[in-house]
Amino acid sequence: MSGERVPDAGRRPDSREETEDERADRRWQELVQEIRVVQTGVQILFGFLLTVVFTPIFQRLEQTDKTIYIVTVILGSLATGALVAPVAFHRIVAGRRIKPQTVTWASRLTFTGIVLLLATLIAALFLVLRTATHDGFVPYLVAGVLAWYLLCWFVLPFWARTRYTADSAVADDDA
Repeated sequence: MSGERVPDAGRRPDSREETEDERADRRWQELVQEIRVVQTGVQILFGFLLTVVFTPIFQRLEQTDKTIYIVTVILGSLATGALVAPVAFHRIVAGRRIKPQTVTWASRLTFTGIVLLLATLIAALFLVLRTATHDGFVPYLVAGVLAWYLLCWFVLPFWARTRYTADSAVADDDA
């Protein structure tokens, strides 16, 4: 089955003619490139978050702010874990001839990591603005940034997927 050409049923005329293995290889390479971009950012953010607790100002924070910080660090740790997981997953199953399934699981882990990164960024922004300004307007600013992230990261891509694909359940959904 892995050497057979993927059937043309329901495909657009400009679609690739690939074997299942070729498609899995292509999707894996695309996913790895995406992970490289987001993984670096989340690791840098997480590294900075880990250092905050050792600064003098941290000791002067209110308990509420310390709790927000702890939640932010946990979210950053979870995001890092989810975004590194595809590498570990691939390493453990490499050579088992299950690359299509590996790509699917790695894609799901990556998407989960992106959602956790979103939560980490929002929590960190909330903490920083709350600490810097002590202004009641902070939740509204953070909500505006959250709306922007949701628009850029989810709404526009899902809109384009629906608008420009005949079937929103195309085989490449998981990559």
